Amino acid sequence: MYVMLTQKLSKGFESWKDMVHENEHKLKGFKGRIIFAGSHAEDDNSMVVIMHYDDKEGLMAFKNDEELTKARQEAGALTDTTVMTVLTDEAILNFPS
Repeated sequence: MYVMLTQKLSKGFESWKDMVHENEHKLKGFKGRIIFAGSHAEDDNSMVVIMHYDDKEGLMAFKNDEELTKARQEAGALTDTTVMTVLTDEAILNFPS
């Protein structure tokens, strides 16, 4: 399942990116992968992430992991601004290749 996450940051994208790399093991445990993550060109504190999870359980484990939520917040993620939208599996990836 694909998920789009939008979120505001308080410390810029680099801080959030460092946190993601430090928590790679958690994403792997949730069977999740980041397809794309980046900030708006005009606003380093506004971010978009496209993720893929093998199943809904992995997504829910990510969403409910209090330790990871705390790490995200410490990295500047304003979690009260998070909007998570489930997307269809009908997608175009890396086209044309």
